Amino acid sequence: MWGWATRLCLGKAALHFRPRFWASLAAFFIFVYDARVLTYRLAIPFAFLSSALLAPAQTYTTWSDYAGTPDSAQYSALKQIDRSNVNRLEVAWTFPTGDGRKYLFNPLIVDSTMYVLANNNSIVALDASNGKELWAYTPNPQTAVITARGINYWESKDRTERRLLFCANHFLLAVDARTGKLITSFGKDGKVDLKEGLGREPGTFSLVQSNAPGRVFEDLVILGSATNEGYRSAPGDIRAFAVHRGTVVWTFHTIPHPGEFGYETWPKDAWQTVGGVNVWSDFSIDQKRGIVYAPTASPKYNFYGANRKGANLFGDSLLALDARTGKRLWHFQMVHHDIWDYDDPTAPKLLTVRHDGKQVDVVAQVSKQGFLWVFDRVTGKPLWPIEERPVPKSDVQGEEAWPTQPIPTKPPPFSRQKFTVDDLSPYLEPEERARFRDEIQSARNEGLFTPPSLRSTIEMPGNNGGANWGGTAVDPTTGMLFVASKDLPAILKLVPDNSAPGTTRYTSGFGLVTDSHGLSPIGPPWSSLTAYDLNEGTIKWKIPLGDVPELAAKGIKNTGAHYPKVGPVVTAGGLIFTGSRDRKVRAIDVETGKTLWEKEVGEALEGIAAVYQVGGREFVVFCASAQAGLTPATQGKLDGAYVAFALPVTAPKR
Repeated sequence: MWGWATRLCLGKAALHFRPRFWASLAAFFIFVYDARVLTYRLAIPFAFLSSALLAPAQTYTTWSDYAGTPDSAQYSALKQIDRSNVNRLEVAWTFPTGDGRKYLFNPLIVDSTMYVLANNNSIVALDASNGKELWAYTPNPQTAVITARGINYWESKDRTERRLLFCANHFLLAVDARTGKLITSFGKDGKVDLKEGLGREPGTFSLVQSNAPGRVFEDLVILGSATNEGYRSAPGDIRAFAVHRGTVVWTFHTIPHPGEFGYETWPKDAWQTVGGVNVWSDFSIDQKRGIVYAPTASPKYNFYGANRKGANLFGDSLLALDARTGKRLWHFQMVHHDIWDYDDPTAPKLLTVRHDGKQVDVVAQVSKQGFLWVFDRVTGKPLWPIEERPVPKSDVQGEEAWPTQPIPTKPPPFSRQKFTVDDLSPYLEPEERARFRDEIQSARNEGLFTPPSLRSTIEMPGNNGGANWGGTAVDPTTGMLFVASKDLPAILKLVPDNSAPGTTRYTSGFGLVTDSHGLSPIGPPWSSLTAYDLNEGTIKWKIPLGDVPELAAKGIKNTGAHYPKVGPVVTAGGLIFTGSRDRKVRAIDVETGKTLWEKEVGEALEGIAAVYQVGGREFVVFCASAQAGLTPATQGKLDGAYVAFALPVTAPKR
């Protein structure tokens, strides 16, 4: 028995494979309903699929998908650059972003062509060996808002068709990857309206498009969404579109409709009024099994849930769906009835670990709370016990906080989960220290999952982290996972919302608190890089990630950078490449956490680097086009660029 650890966790599961796979099934499924925990359980008495029939393993030698590969590993098997020579890296080429805007784009590389976002939000094709521009596509230089973090690449099996798929201005578009020309046969005149088909009047919500690109699987592009943070947000349906015509192939309702699993965890007809429960972050795909893993966000409104009493499946859940049909295979809910905006913010990570003497394919999910959850990739069974523990009650009219929350017993958290007077930063000015001390002492502060109140309420980690998008990478060959995280508290405070007469509602700001220098009042490190050995469920090492330039100039180092959103990339050369707000890129030893190489670039960095090879030469390319300053007074015009590093070219011997 898994007990309360599985409350609202595992759903009725069924794997849907193509007909040619059915002959290989050597198992049957037993479903046992346990009314006490409101869930179905899955037992698989025999091996259900011959591994010989699965697709070949991912090679990890290209970077033609966002985050490197469909499984979001942020890993490269290239090893020309390694521990012994990384200190010889030099700038191979640069390409200016050209417009003074912030960019955080993860480049794609197909053969010798690189695709980046630059020059008034244009998709620009470059020669990946030297950074020379080949062509550019701009939907509309005045209004274009392309998926800021990345785009998708698809090609037919014979490679005669090659497409870039991305969203702009709440439309899904397809562009010829060789010419940059819009494919007008896709959708209606080359566009698919993402606001349509959500079961509500499209004009009732303003935001649908996410900054993340979604995922391509076979001839489908699978998309999540962004849904605003307020009471009138769009529903977070997950949808798969055909890459040829743009038609909807399947839809998964993250807020269940009548008759669907989980409907009883909401008020009646909540699917018609409540929004959110969206995947604004990144999907991961197990291509061998045809499973897409989807990390969902909180229901809306974020901090007050009287209009959505109940556990609210599938909010804050890891969903495993059949990638071809959208059918639910299993799920686990990390936060019941979320009133903290504790979304699952990063791509689920797929790797194989040694557990109880066996090799187990797992999916690992990190959270804003600082937890790391690890499950059997097929069944959803946790590798280590998860306990439902009592949490504080709400003291706000109409709110019914869920009485327990799931807590993983292993691995240990990667972020601090409390903020008291004893945790105040030593770098606060005296008057600011006194102000924060008084606010903490008068606040509601009962640890993790303290419900937002009408008085100040400490939230630690704050809703901006722990972890955030792009912040996790794995070495799928060793069972190691690396997470970049933030230790930044928030202070929430609910106030009446009078925008809907006759209805009792409350709102709060996100409560991210800083001093006059833009620094968090909690003591450093403000950001860290943590290495986990998931074979053992332990932390191998942990280091501060980056510095605050203003403090480093005074000799105060190892504080960790502030508000970083930088994705680490792991390589078979034994290195982790990352960047930071301190304008530096780094190579870190995977075994020790020691920095082996660092280089200052022109601007701060956000997003994920890319590792690729052209003409036998390995490159690492970073997008350096973010603000380093923490306050408006310290921020200047951006002079951003894509910066590619490689080892020096050795002249041939005569």
